[in-house]
Amino acid sequence: MTAAAAKTRSDTPEDTPAGGRTDGRARRGGRWIEHWDPEDEGFWRETGERVARRNLAFSVLCEHIGFSVWSLWSVMVLFMGPEYGIDPAGKFFLVAVPTLVGGVLRVPYTFAVARFGGRNWTVMSAAMLLVPTAMAAVVIEPGTSYGTFLLVAALAGVGGGNFASSMTNINSFYPLRKKGWALGLNAGGGNIGVPVIQLLGLLVIGTAGAAHPRIVLAVYVPLIVLAAVLAALFMDNLAPVTNDTGAALDAAREPHTWVMSLLYIGTFGSFIGYSFAFGLVLQNQFARTPLQAASLTFLGPLLGSLIRPVGGRLADRFGGARITLGNFAAMGLATGVVIYASAERSLPVFLAGFIALFVLSGLGNGSTYKMIPGIFQAKALRRGLAGEEAAVYGRRLSGAAMGLIGAVGALGGLAINLAFRQSFLVAGSGTPAFVSFLACYVVCGAVTWGVYLRPAVRGRRTGQGAQAQVLGEAAGPDGPDAAAGAGAADGERGPAYVEV
Repeated sequence: MTAAAAKTRSDTPEDTPAGGRTDGRARRGGRWIEHWDPEDEGFWRETGERVARRNLAFSVLCEHIGFSVWSLWSVMVLFMGPEYGIDPAGKFFLVAVPTLVGGVLRVPYTFAVARFGGRNWTVMSAAMLLVPTAMAAVVIEPGTSYGTFLLVAALAGVGGGNFASSMTNINSFYPLRKKGWALGLNAGGGNIGVPVIQLLGLLVIGTAGAAHPRIVLAVYVPLIVLAAVLAALFMDNLAPVTNDTGAALDAAREPHTWVMSLLYIGTFGSFIGYSFAFGLVLQNQFARTPLQAASLTFLGPLLGSLIRPVGGRLADRFGGARITLGNFAAMGLATGVVIYASAERSLPVFLAGFIALFVLSGLGNGSTYKMIPGIFQAKALRRGLAGEEAAVYGRRLSGAAMGLIGAVGALGGLAINLAFRQSFLVAGSGTPAFVSFLACYVVCGAVTWGVYLRPAVRGRRTGQGAQAQVLGEAAGPDGPDAAAGAGAADGERGPAYVEV
């Protein structure tokens, strides 16, 4: 979970003998980097940036295919007509199962980066995508039992685990000042795997027909092999990156980890849940055919994926908390539009509101993930740490927290699909589900404001003006409920973590 907790070594590559030891473990092979210090501007300019960009490019490729496999069954259900004997509630549950498995796998996948190396684990995790793809090709035909479909759909959850290991690995390569853009690009490029496989499904249904789902699977088998081979050839392992069970426990005890998990449920949980459910909602609420549904489902995930790096860049510039709060407010408005359209059975209005939700969830994905390293960097400064010591502390806890936050956030997608399932079972419509989503966005917005943007009570003097000058408005409490903080000379403390 703490693969991003890089313990930066002071030695240079020349100082470390081949196969030398880092933190007590022998490293062998030509793809291990023994020294990595991205916060050193000279190192970053001369060596680090070039290496980081190369690893980012192939990380995006592997994560992209992982997301495609993770969302595989959101496409397969469009091919499953009445001859399969599965009702709408069963299909919603079928697409929910990979979400659950993928969310759970994100925790061990984060540990795996430090245990095996970022490059090595990327190769292994990419190769594992062959299993759910090949198994789907074997079972996707009428007459297969529902239990078999559930089991094979669960295997697709390995694609969801790839996100956690990829994000933790890339978090280690980049300096704090560039994490928002790098993590947003890595995640956004991966997220695009969802609309890409949906577009492929549309192409197959529109040309070969709904009776040929195996064509989709046949396309992905060579792509998976290619991604694994390219990762093996061009990616690197960072030797200073180690698993730190103490950091994992510290992150689990840290209130901010669970606050950010809630916010990530609201953003990423929405994105992945809506991506998996969109086609089924169109088929069951608006009586769209498989071809009609497939022609629309890709658009929302595509726009949400493309805008995710923009959310990270805006967070870098204006502060993640500000962007996240505004985003939740806009998501609430868009959900109101969808509720109105659902009640009125207006497909054009529904599409406008629902696609807006995709765009906003993608934007929020970028802004919330940027907040995580900023929060723990600010906490390091609050503890009196400075320079490289503060950077190491921030990387240690943010890497640990990312695994937990990513796992919990993914489970939001499970909740969305289960809410749709229950809504269609009881009301024959998705409207009750959307009402519950609106309530969730209101809660997330209130938490964002209350924990990270609410001005402190006037009149409290802390005598920490010098520290406040260092932190600026990024300073905040050690926990969401803490009242103490770095105060200005006039006795008024600024908003907590407003710049993270």
